[in-house]
Amino acid sequence: QVQLVESGGGLVQSGGSLRLSCTSSGSTLPYYVIGWFRQAPGKEREGVLCISRHRGITYYADSVKGRFPISRDNAKNTVYLQMDSLEPEDTAVYYCATFCGSRWSPDSSDYWGQGTQVTVSS
Repeated sequence: QVQLVESGGGLVQSGGSLRLSCTSSGSTLPYYVIGWFRQAPGKEREGVLCISRHRGITYYADSVKGRFPISRDNAKNTVYLQMDSLEPEDTAVYYCATFCGSRWSPDSSDYWGQGTQVTVSS
């Protein structure tokens, strides 16, 4: 069983920045792709971007390209999602997961965290 934990969410003004972190139990994170998903109020959970084990990056939400760089530090067992130039439309609960895609579609071998709230005020 792998447990993922997100942190770093909060309330920020439009144009501000936050850095989200995703860590895992044990030292298991380097063995997984990590996807970031978000769910805004009243909307379905959607894929934002993905980082592979070898740091290849795939964006699923065009709106975050150029604003949300992602990185991973395998020695620290952590994936970082830097969120810059935040907009009110970025307000959502953000989840990290051991799978990627534009849609939320885990299978029985996937894991994800409880989510962290990001709120961007205008």
